[in-house]
Amino acid sequence: MDNTSMLGRKTTEESIGLSSKTRFMVETALMIAIVLIMGNTVLGTIPTPILKASIVTVPVALAAMLIGPQAGIICGLVFGLNSFVGAFTGSSLMLSTLFSINPIGAFFTAVVARVLDATLVSFIYKALHRGKLKPASYYITGALMPIFNTVFFMGTLCLFFYNTEYVQGMVTKYNATNPFAFVVAMVGVQATVEAVIGCILAGTLGVVLSKVLHRG
Repeated sequence: MDNTSMLGRKTTEESIGLSSKTRFMVETALMIAIVLIMGNTVLGTIPTPILKASIVTVPVALAAMLIGPQAGIICGLVFGLNSFVGAFTGSSLMLSTLFSINPIGAFFTAVVARVLDATLVSFIYKALHRGKLKPASYYITGALMPIFNTVFFMGTLCLFFYNTEYVQGMVTKYNATNPFAFVVAMVGVQATVEAVIGCILAGTLGVVLSKVLHRG
């Protein structure tokens, strides 16, 4: 192979690499925009006969499924940071109160918990998608994202704030005898509803979009 042919091949490979990076950036930016829109409008919730279920984890799950773990983690971070901003704007009374008690604890509860959720579920999806559960991996990921979001959020809440007067007031309200009972009483039903909706919505969208976008 002459030098000209080798140079042409190298240029083609570099162009493909640049295109791949650009596509990743554009698609991730789109998912970030969707996370922010849903996180700041009524589009991020679905009213049910029981409660309003949050579906902000859906674009995070889709980012992990359609773009990759890195995109899922980035969207999880954006989800958490957007939530944390609520502590300053007053849009989240709980986070505002938590921030006034322990700013670091509030950051872990709002941001770190969401990053851990996105990281864990993104790699679970990657593992499942390579194995025999590939057809179901979309639905499992759609369900796991809201489940682990609740687990990590409430886990850090209890870790940093369970013994505070604010949380103990809620513990008394729910007549809970321990942290586990408190979590189940406070968000058990909501977590279940969000997991079912996430499974159906994110799972179905993941299957359809993966075919449309030709993503294996």
